[in-house]
Amino acid sequence: MENGTSTNATVESGIEGNGVCASESVNGSCDVWSSKNSDSSSADHLVIMVHGILGSASDWKFGAKQFVRMLPDKVVVHCSERNGFKLTLDGVDVMGERLAEEVLEVIQGKPNLRKISFVAHSVGGLVARYAIGRLYRAPQKENVLDSTANTCEEDLRASIAGLEPVNFITVATPHLGSRGNKQVPFLFGLTAMEKAAALVIHWIFKRTGRHLFLTDDDQGKPPLLKRMIEDYGDCCFMSALRVFKRRVVYSNVGYDHIVGWRTSSIRRNNELPKWEDNVNEKYPHVVYEELCKAYDTEESNLTSTEENSFDKLEEELVTGLSQVSWEKVDVSFHACRQRFAAHSVIQVKDDIMHIEGADVTQHMIDQFLL
Repeated sequence: MENGTSTNATVESGIEGNGVCASESVNGSCDVWSSKNSDSSSADHLVIMVHGILGSASDWKFGAKQFVRMLPDKVVVHCSERNGFKLTLDGVDVMGERLAEEVLEVIQGKPNLRKISFVAHSVGGLVARYAIGRLYRAPQKENVLDSTANTCEEDLRASIAGLEPVNFITVATPHLGSRGNKQVPFLFGLTAMEKAAALVIHWIFKRTGRHLFLTDDDQGKPPLLKRMIEDYGDCCFMSALRVFKRRVVYSNVGYDHIVGWRTSSIRRNNELPKWEDNVNEKYPHVVYEELCKAYDTEESNLTSTEENSFDKLEEELVTGLSQVSWEKVDVSFHACRQRFAAHSVIQVKDDIMHIEGADVTQHMIDQFLL
């Protein structure tokens, strides 16, 4: 509470120029729904958009507008505001707890919701993965034997916060962390620099830096990203990922100086595709697409043919995340004016400077309800 005004208070406002109505909070998040002259109550699909480190709810403003313009009366978009700016340094787990609470509050205020999807950029993808582990609800099987007639169909299915999980989409997210192996391109793959970065990253990015570089050791527990490739404690991380109809990763093949291609696409070196000759007229910056089926642990280990080519912990993360299927969409801005800002362009963080990434947003929307 600040100056007697709740940070969650909303004011009705119009988004000029695109015929979209929005309910926008005083500190940046927006619940956006439908086109003009339509009924917002008909939208039953909640889309949670999550920004990256040192970001804010406004980072997804372009994406939110496009979603409701292209999917009128179908989606309600909420740009998360609970972890803005310096709060993104508090750690993936702390941010995940905040996001989970925020999602529950949004759902409570919109009783017509039936479905839920997540769209997250950069570290926000890890935060979203943590949050769904908290929000996962297992099927209420015990009710079935007691009284089938009185059991709702929803009780027989797993859910995320009581809603049907549809899309879990990450954009340039470091799923394998940022430790070594050229996972942070601006370190130029120099081993000495990568080792030095691991030692000092917590001075800059606090607990979040420790989580990204896998140097956290909370009371003797494994690094958080390793815990998040299984159901650990009271967080059902993998069960939650598994119940989504689609899991999609969008990745920059180059010029992303913050998040490397392998970590954002959940691949080993020998799994990176050749993309240079691919041309997509509708989505000119989408250069490669593939559906990777789920592997069990034994099958996943067999896919790595390069001996001693991976950090052991990184290999565990690849193997763990490969237990579920992923749609992988590779993106290249190598011919763009803003290619050196690829990490922001892929999100269209600024709708003027980064507009060259608009076709990636369009690709996301076109596949969203399939």
